[in-house]
Amino acid sequence: MVYDCLKLVFVRSGSAIVFSEFGHQPVSFGDAILIGPNVLFSAEPEDYVTLTAIHVDTDFALDQFFWQHSTVLHDRLDAQGFAEKVYSEPAQVLRLGRDRAGMVMPWLDEMVALSIEGCFPQRFNRLQALWFAVMDVLAPHIRISPVRLTPLQRARSRPVLPRTRRFAPLRREAMLAREALHENVAHPWTLGELAETVRLSPQQLTRVFAEAFGKTPIAYLTMLRVQEMARLLRETDLPVAAAGRRVGWSSRSRATEAFIEHTGLSPSRYRAMHPVTADHPENGTVVR
Repeated sequence: MVYDCLKLVFVRSGSAIVFSEFGHQPVSFGDAILIGPNVLFSAEPEDYVTLTAIHVDTDFALDQFFWQHSTVLHDRLDAQGFAEKVYSEPAQVLRLGRDRAGMVMPWLDEMVALSIEGCFPQRFNRLQALWFAVMDVLAPHIRISPVRLTPLQRARSRPVLPRTRRFAPLRREAMLAREALHENVAHPWTLGELAETVRLSPQQLTRVFAEAFGKTPIAYLTMLRVQEMARLLRETDLPVAAAGRRVGWSSRSRATEAFIEHTGLSPSRYRAMHPVTADHPENGTVVR
C-alpha cells in the first residue's frame, strides 16, 4: 500500500524479501527499511518475520528537518524542496547490525505501548525522546545526497503550522489530483475540473483528497502557490503582483491575502527579509 507519510520498518525476528523502489532485497534482524511518502512497499516472509513499523507524518518530519537545517534554510516553505534534494532515494534498506538493532528494540516496544494507550498529550515528551533516540541510531545509516549551499539559503526563518491527518492508504484518484496540481500550479483550477480529470464527483474528490493530504484540493493548491510565490520573491526581482500572477492569482490583493494567511508576513515584508542577490540564475548569472 501507499501512504502519504514516511515509514520506518524494523525487522525484529525472522527474515523476508522486501520490495520497493530499490527492487527486491533480503532482510533479517539487524535491518530496517526507510520508505518515503507515496512509495510502494511490500514484504514476503521467508518462513516467518516479525516487523514493527513507525509512520511519520510528512509535516512532522519536515518540521524537524527545517529546525535541523535552520541555518541554511530560508523558512519552513523552503524545507520540502531541500529535503527532496538531500534524501533523493525514495526507499532504502538500512543495515544497522544486530547490536544497534538490539539497542532500538526496547524503545520501539515502549513506543508501541504508549501508542496503544493513546495518551499522546500526556506522554508527548516521552514519545519525542524515544523517537529521537531511534533516529540517533538510524541517521548515520541513511544515505543522503550532497547539496551545494548558496547564499540564498541563509536567512531568517518562519515556520508554518503542521496539519493533522489520519494515516490511511492513498486512493489513486487523490494521487492523480495532487500530481495535476503540482504539474500546473498556475492553472485556474476549479474543483469541478479537477474532479473530472480523475473521474470523481467534486464531493468524492474533496473527501478522498482531504483524507489523504489533510487539505481540500483548493486549499492544497493555495499552499503550493504560496510556496512558489515565496521562492519567486526570494530568488527574482519580479514585482509582487507579477509573482502572484505567475503562480495563478489574477489580483495582487488575493495573492497578498493568501500569502499572509500562510506565512504571517506580507509579500513585501517577506521579500525585505530575503534580498535578491545578483548571482542568481534567474537574474542572468550562475550561482557560485
